[in-house]
Amino acid sequence: MKFVLSAEQRMFGETLRRLLAGAETAKAVRAWAAGDAAPGRALWSQAAEAGVFALAVPEEHGGAGLLPVELAVAMEELGRAAAPGPYVETLAAAELLDDGDLLGRIAEGEALVSVAVPHALDADVADLVVAADGTAVRAGERVASIDPARRLFRVDGAPSGLTGLGVLLCAAQQVGLGRALLDVSVEYAKTRQQFGHPIGEYQAVKHHLATAMVELEFARPLVYGAALSYGTGDFARDASAAKVAASDASYLAAKTALQVHAAIGYTDEYDPSLWIRKARALRSAWGTPAEHRARVITAL
Repeated sequence: MKFVLSAEQRMFGETLRRLLAGAETAKAVRAWAAGDAAPGRALWSQAAEAGVFALAVPEEHGGAGLLPVELAVAMEELGRAAAPGPYVETLAAAELLDDGDLLGRIAEGEALVSVAVPHALDADVADLVVAADGTAVRAGERVASIDPARRLFRVDGAPSGLTGLGVLLCAAQQVGLGRALLDVSVEYAKTRQQFGHPIGEYQAVKHHLATAMVELEFARPLVYGAALSYGTGDFARDASAAKVAASDASYLAAKTALQVHAAIGYTDEYDPSLWIRKARALRSAWGTPAEHRARVITAL
């Protein structure tokens, strides 16, 4: 079977990519990490105007119906831009909620929702925090995060669990993030000189970049294959398989970016460091690779 996005789906992704490319997301990420949500909320509103949140909301509540493939397209582009905020969580929560007014606000980009899996992302700016079963819960103290722009809060007493849609959308986000890291690494390898030559001319660097590209190209069809299986008995397994592949691929892209950029890749002032930290944080978000491998094996 050949998986190919339709012309409309590709156009949606390209439109969203252009919108995000002109939105100075790196500034929004830094502001979000510092506790200033205004630039991130402005970006959130732009995503809403592009129809992102409507893709997770039923038509009777002002949405376009739950469209998993289009949602994966959107999250791949939002991941590519490292957009801050609980995008995955709000989209996944729309599947769990039955409050028509709240769903309408989500579709319009007026409501942010966090999901405790187990920590609640950005609970300080969310209008609602829910557990994986859709029940409202209360967030507690903030806990440490590898990525300062992923503000995590403890939730005590919330029932554990994951939603397949959240797992899928996190995987799509990771694919976009990894691709952005690969692209910036390739460009840097063309300009950084060592011994009088661009480092991209050296075979070892080419191998690292090529390996990262292969891993990402392998993960991407798993993400979209899982999106197509939404609503079937195979969806949970397929989403977990996609999450494993996307986690490994984006993490490898982050490690490769550090190798290519060397010490500058660690500096806060250098934008790729924001993507690198997010790749490390998302590796364990919505379940670790070990947890999802176990879910796949159990489903076999």
